[in-house]
Amino acid sequence: MTSTRPNLAYHHTPGTGPTVVFLPGYASDMTGTKAIALEVWAKARGRAFLRFDYGGCGASEGDFADQTLAGWLEDVLAMIDQVATGPVVLVGSSMGGWLMLLAARARPDRVVGLVGIAPAPDFTDWGFSQEDKMTLLQTGQLERANPYGPEPTLYTRAFWSSGEANRLMFGQIAIDCPVRLIQGQRDPDVPWNRTLHLASLLRSDDVHLALVKDGDHRLSRDTDVALLLRTVEDLVARA
Repeated sequence: MTSTRPNLAYHHTPGTGPTVVFLPGYASDMTGTKAIALEVWAKARGRAFLRFDYGGCGASEGDFADQTLAGWLEDVLAMIDQVATGPVVLVGSSMGGWLMLLAARARPDRVVGLVGIAPAPDFTDWGFSQEDKMTLLQTGQLERANPYGPEPTLYTRAFWSSGEANRLMFGQIAIDCPVRLIQGQRDPDVPWNRTLHLASLLRSDDVHLALVKDGDHRLSRDTDVALLLRTVEDLVARA
C-alpha cells in the first residue's frame, strides 16, 4: 500500500457508508469469526465493509518478525486513506482496539465511530511481566504458548518498543466520536477493569461499555457475535 510497507491483502465490500473496518488482534488475520460475521451482515444490508491483514499477517506480504505496532498503524491508515471512502467506523479486536484508538486520533475527520472488542491498549506495558520485558530487551524476542493455535506466539523487542512509544492510557484520550466497548468479565488476557478505565479516559461523552459476565477474550460465541452485530448496527445508524 505504501513504498515502505508490505502489500496488504484485503476484502472490500462496497455499499452505503460509513464503511465498517475490522481490525484484527495480535498475530490474527481477517478470516476470524467476528470479521466474517460482520461481512455477512454488511452484505445483507448493503453496507460498506472492509477487512484486511496487517503486514506480515495472514495473506499480506512481509515477515511477521519484522512488524511493529507503528507499522501496523500505518497499514490501518493506508486502508482508511486508500481503500475506504468517506466516513469510517473502526471495529477493533484486542490489539485492534489499540490501533483503532491511535487511528481515530490520527484521522479525526474520517473516523465517526469506534467499537472495541476486549480492547488492549498499552498491553506492552501491563501484559508482560518484568521477566518477560527483560527477556525481550536482552534476547530480542519472546515466545509464549498460544491458546488459540499450535504455534507459539512471537513477540519482538521492536514490537514491544513500538508499543511502549504509542501508549495511550496515561491521561485523557483525545477522541470525540461515539465509542462502544464490549468486554468479557472472564477474559484471561484483558482485565475488565482496564476497559472500564479506558472508558473513563476517553474525551467523548458518548461512550457505552457492555460487560459480558461469562465472556472470554475472543467473544466469538453466537451470543457474543450477536451483541457485536447489534452494537455495530446501532452505531452505524447513528453515524
